[in-house]
Amino acid sequence: MALRVLLSTTLLSSLLSLVLFSAVAAVISGRRGRRTAVGFFHPYTNDGGGGERVLWCFVRAMQEENPDLDRAVFTVDDASPQSLAARALDRFGVKLLRPPQLGYGFSRVLQHSSMYNNDAPIAISWLSWSVGSCAHLAMVNSSWTRSLIDCLWKIPPLTKRVYPPCDTSSLQMLPLGKPVKSPVIISVGQFCPEKAHSLQLEAFAHAVGILDQDMPRPKLQFMGSCRNKQDEERLWKLKERCRELNLDNFVEFHRDASYRDLVQLLCGAVSGLHSMIDEHFGISVVEYMASAVIPIAHNSAGPKMDIALNEGGRKTGFLASNKEEYTEAILKVITMAEAERLAIAAVVRKCTQRFSEQKFFKDFKAAVQPILAPKSSS
Repeated sequence: MALRVLLSTTLLSSLLSLVLFSAVAAVISGRRGRRTAVGFFHPYTNDGGGGERVLWCFVRAMQEENPDLDRAVFTVDDASPQSLAARALDRFGVKLLRPPQLGYGFSRVLQHSSMYNNDAPIAISWLSWSVGSCAHLAMVNSSWTRSLIDCLWKIPPLTKRVYPPCDTSSLQMLPLGKPVKSPVIISVGQFCPEKAHSLQLEAFAHAVGILDQDMPRPKLQFMGSCRNKQDEERLWKLKERCRELNLDNFVEFHRDASYRDLVQLLCGAVSGLHSMIDEHFGISVVEYMASAVIPIAHNSAGPKMDIALNEGGRKTGFLASNKEEYTEAILKVITMAEAERLAIAAVVRKCTQRFSEQKFFKDFKAAVQPILAPKSSS
């Protein structure tokens, strides 16, 4: 079977985070008379991050666009097609038309090389540049990512910005009003170092410490997954720090929760925290906004340039860069008058239309249709 189209949702090694939330498509011509196949290179299909959700939406979009097209997901994970399809539905609410085929070889070679070869990052970065600069189409997930790809691959006419698919439709069905007796702040993200959960906890502790005594005490809910032992240790240390700050009664941890659990938590939250520096997009921020949860996001990259923008002169959230700024934003939200909070929440929810799954499928299919269309014989 000739591999004619290769769709990558990640770059390798040092560029992994770049394409994990984007869609980079490279088209490779196959021999005549062979079947056309689409391969999705995504080494980790069970990490619970936003990039995993994007992967399954890509797969479903290709299934809808061309049901007869062969599709394979190249991964290093030991999992069956059926278990991955079930996970896509349970964890992300994405229903595939049928389970994908799986491939391992090249992905595991890269994993092995990265573990035991110090020169691997250099070779992998070179390979990423070589593949990208020869692509027939590159899809990027944000304005910030596009600026990087334009600089690295230098193919602006072939680069299309397609925002990642966010489940805005169902989240917009959640009630606009929230419980204000004890305001809840939510943080959604893997327990990995770049998500900076410690910064969130310290800012929350600071806010609780200076909050007027007659004000209701807020609650912080962490929700995320652990990819490995390092993430598990990080989560343990976060819980230990919580105890040191005497916040046991005000902080909850929800590990490896289902998508249904996520929706339940969003339903009761008034604000959502995001603190990853230079995140290319920021699906969690959009999920907050669609749920009428006022975001407090890091003042960089995707959240700054594409998501938390003023809408008709109205604020759609808060941007912060350090503990003091996060503390100030937390205090503003939890002490905000209900009428003001509802007004901001309504604006926040409305502006997420451009990040819907429907918009993603439309833009994605428009981008790939020219390269998947049958070539006319000369």
